[in-house]
Amino acid sequence: MASYQIDQRGSHYDDLRAGTITSMLANINRNPKGKGEPWGPLDFMTWNELNVAKAREETAVLLDDPDAQSNLLFSMMFPSKA
Repeated sequence: MASYQIDQRGSHYDDLRAGTITSMLANINRNPKGKGEPWGPLDFMTWNELNVAKAREETAVLLDDPDAQSNLLFSMMFPSKA
């Protein structure tokens, strides 16, 4: 906390460091024939601008029947119990 007050760096930098290390390990073990492009740090950071933009492009599934909507949500959240 004291370090953050001094240089104003926080979890975003920690996430970037972790994504960089993870992408390096994934690229070491990557099959170039299967995935032509190398992995980048943002591919392993779930909360970033790239993933938020992709999520905004997807449309929500809205059903007319409230019970069917609840069942759909339940089956997506708890697939083993549906």
